[in-house]
Amino acid sequence: MSMKRAVVLLSGGMDSCVCAALGARDFDAAAMHIQYGQRTEARELKSFHAVCERLGIRDRLVFRNPVFRAIGGSALTDNSIAVPEAEAEFHGGAPAERGSQIPVTYVPFRNAHFLAAAVSWAEVLGAEKIYIGAVEQDSSGYPDCRPEFYRAYNEAIRTGTKEGRIEVFTPLIGMRKADIVTLGLELGAPLDLTWSCYSREDRACGVCESCVLRLRAFAAAGVPDPIPYEAANVGTVR
Repeated sequence: MSMKRAVVLLSGGMDSCVCAALGARDFDAAAMHIQYGQRTEARELKSFHAVCERLGIRDRLVFRNPVFRAIGGSALTDNSIAVPEAEAEFHGGAPAERGSQIPVTYVPFRNAHFLAAAVSWAEVLGAEKIYIGAVEQDSSGYPDCRPEFYRAYNEAIRTGTKEGRIEVFTPLIGMRKADIVTLGLELGAPLDLTWSCYSREDRACGVCESCVLRLRAFAAAGVPDPIPYEAANVGTVR
């Protein structure tokens, strides 16, 4: 019998890579990557294809969504807004609490757009699962990474698709980043091919929130992060 199909949203980052490894283990996975004008889109695309190759995912869809660059409002897509260094609490302290100020790296309602495309492709492929590596714990506090968002989105899918059987699956959403690193190592996920930095494509900056959260996760898991960083910055993360 052929395996059931699933669509995996794969940015090329650490969380989406581990999520893709889970999807490829349990389903005949097809991977979707969306370029949306982010600063590191060329580097993320390189990671997407490399991760797919390592995981044996052959069916891939890459396309560009111009909406976010057009509307701006995020440091990831608007060149007039600088990518900030991580707040002090990210350096060894507690992660941002829910309800705190949303950082300027938040791309307005991004995951809703990504999921809409994934649902459309899932209908064409006959897939009933969509994997997305959303994480609420140890994250920057983005509102479209909250469990209630995905519960509501699944209800919209049930009422807005032909058969109503497609489900968004968020296996990492309640996990700590260190546990995601450990799970990735257990799965053989190619973490060495991933890219998380918000601002650079040659060597990760080590000081943006995404870099700091990632470095802290690897440190807590007791393993070195395999990607290259600016040496002067890595030592500042505790």
